[in-house]
Amino acid sequence: MLPKPENRPVLGTFSLKGKVALVTGGNRGIGLDVANGLAEAGAEVAIVYRSSKAGGEAAAEQLSKRHDRRVLSYQTDVSDPEAIASAVDSVVRDFGHVDIVVANAGICTEVDALDFTPKQFRELMAVNLDGAFYTAQAVAKVFKAQGSGNIIFTTSMSAVIVNRPESQAAYNASKAGLVQLAKSLAIEWIAFCRVNCISPGYIATEMLADAPEEQKAAWLAASPAGRLGETYELKGAYVFCASDASSFMTGAHIVVDGGFSLP
Repeated sequence: MLPKPENRPVLGTFSLKGKVALVTGGNRGIGLDVANGLAEAGAEVAIVYRSSKAGGEAAAEQLSKRHDRRVLSYQTDVSDPEAIASAVDSVVRDFGHVDIVVANAGICTEVDALDFTPKQFRELMAVNLDGAFYTAQAVAKVFKAQGSGNIIFTTSMSAVIVNRPESQAAYNASKAGLVQLAKSLAIEWIAFCRVNCISPGYIATEMLADAPEEQKAAWLAASPAGRLGETYELKGAYVFCASDASSFMTGAHIVVDGGFSLP
């Protein structure tokens, strides 16, 4: 049976006070603002990252000072199942428990499918799909022992559309696979864990900053919103999914893209 919270005033259901949240890829871009939003809602936060240790530690320190609560950073590679399992163990040891996991780490490579090498394909899938699964698997073992938990996958509107003019078939496939993985895990783990997806559209991050200007112009021309989204505009969706406000929702896929993917 899906765990059921007590009935309380609606604004209180959004509170994450007393919760511990782990965010992979949480040191920059979408992940950093997600971690910020969860902390704003009351959670203590574990930031998991792969790149610069100094950057990860700086992000954790910044959030801790801003919200006056515990935020720690952990450097690991989500594509290595033993490494991410060890990081989860460290988070549980340091915080005492973990309640929310945002599997957000991801990479994108724009290469024509004819030219995509097996190494490039494997590297992309290893982070975007394998890494998300290994993260979920590691925390699900903790959640099963606790009797409750919450997983949120950062997918992409690319799971439901084919982006143009860029060539990113492998990326699109990895995100579509992640949506189906979330739906499957939501059923398998329904007794102790909720699993949902949030799919951002074109968001103003470092990942998009270096895109050619003509490509950005094509995105804006095709977007009903007429602009890129900001990372902070995603915070509410993640807090909703992480909190009791969405207690009867599992296996869901929320697209936040300014209407871009609408037919």
